[in-house]
Amino acid sequence: MNLHPMKRVTIICESILEERVLELLHEAGAHGHTAFAVRGGGNQGERYADIAETANVQIEVILKPSVAEPLLQRLQSELFADYAMVAYESDVRVLRPDKF
Repeated sequence: MNLHPMKRVTIICESILEERVLELLHEAGAHGHTAFAVRGGGNQGERYADIAETANVQIEVILKPSVAEPLLQRLQSELFADYAMVAYESDVRVLRPDKF
């Protein structure tokens, strides 16, 4: 089995940001993503997934390591100051690197 190192970037943000975040992913060169409604609590209080306008969305994307850090920098510089959101990366290994 031949596994290839990649980065998984996870972004949890207000659902109103989903389209903007997807634009940034596309501009970064992402070939796809997974998104789903989430609920939880933190510094901004409780967020519930039952009302679309106040829900949070979690977006996950697998990227080449050279793409992940610039994407995170853009998220921080363009969106963090004005919106409730978090983003983080983790190491993953994939079987089909051409998909990413």
